[in-house]
Amino acid sequence: MAKDRSNANDFTGPLRRLLLAVLILILGAIFLLWRIDSPRVERFRAQITDSIIPNMDWALAPVTGTVNLLRDYQSYQRLADQNQELRSELRQMQAWKEAALQLEQENARLLDLNKVRLDPRLTFITGVVLADSGSPFRQSVLLNVGARDGLVDGWATMDGIGLVGRISGVAQNTARVILLTDASSRIPATIQPSGQRAIVAGDNSAAPPIDFLESPDLVRPGDRVISSGDGGVFPAGLLIGQVAADPGGRLRVRLAADNERLEFLRVLRHYGTEDVTDTAQVVSDAPPVSGEGPVTEATEVVIE
Repeated sequence: MAKDRSNANDFTGPLRRLLLAVLILILGAIFLLWRIDSPRVERFRAQITDSIIPNMDWALAPVTGTVNLLRDYQSYQRLADQNQELRSELRQMQAWKEAALQLEQENARLLDLNKVRLDPRLTFITGVVLADSGSPFRQSVLLNVGARDGLVDGWATMDGIGLVGRISGVAQNTARVILLTDASSRIPATIQPSGQRAIVAGDNSAAPPIDFLESPDLVRPGDRVISSGDGGVFPAGLLIGQVAADPGGRLRVRLAADNERLEFLRVLRHYGTEDVTDTAQVVSDAPPVSGEGPVTEATEVVIE
C-alpha cells in the first residue's frame, strides 16, 4: 500500500508541473496575441470576442446583479436623505402656515373693524381683549381701555361683524364686557324682514334663545336679528346674528360675532343711552369724569 501511494505521488507532481507550464504558455500566447498590431490578428481577435463574449452572460450575471444592487442601495440612501429633508421642511412649512393663518385671521378682523358701517353719529374706540372671566356662570371679557378713554357703562361692543355685548364695569385702565351669551344679558332686538320685536336672552350657551316673540309664525330660520334700540341703552341697527332653531324647536340666535376668537373689540360711543346703574361691583365709588356721563375711576378690577 505504501508503494502504491508513492507511485501516485510520482505521477501527480510532474502532471501538475506540466499543466502549469501549459497554462503559462496559453496565457503568454493570449497576451502576445492581444499585443500584436496586425489587421489579420485584429480580425482574429474580433471573431474570438464575438463568439465567446455573448456566451459569457451567465458568468457576468452575478457581477451585473451586484453592481445593480449597489446602485439601488445608493439610490435608496439618497431617497432616504431627501425624504428626511422634505419632512423637516414640511414641519417648518406647517409652522409657517399656522402663523400665516393666525396673521390672516387677525388681519381680516381688523379689516372688518375698519369696514363696518355705523350710524354717523356714533364714534368708537377699539380695544384689545386681555382675558376672560374664566367662570362657567359669568361670561365676560376684559378690555385694555377704560375711564381714561372715556368709556361709560352700558356702551355696546362689537367685533368686526356683529354685536358682542355691553360694557359692565369701568376701571381707570380696563373695562369689562358682558357677552350676549351671559345669563344676565337681555338685548331688545328686531327680527327682519318681519319686523317682530323680541328679547335676545343669554343663557350661557353659544346661541342665546329668543324670548317674548309676538308672532313666532312670522319668523323663519335665517332671518336677520338686529338691535331695536328700545330702552335707549343700545343704538338701533346693530347686527346680532341670524335666527336658528334648536332640536327642540326653540328659536335661537346664531351670533354673527365669533366669541371663541375675540381679540379686538370696538366700543361704540353712544351718548344717547340711558344710565346703567348695574356696574357688577367691579368699580369703586369715585367722582365721575366731566363731560362723559357716569364714569367712575376704579382702584381695582375684580372679575367675577
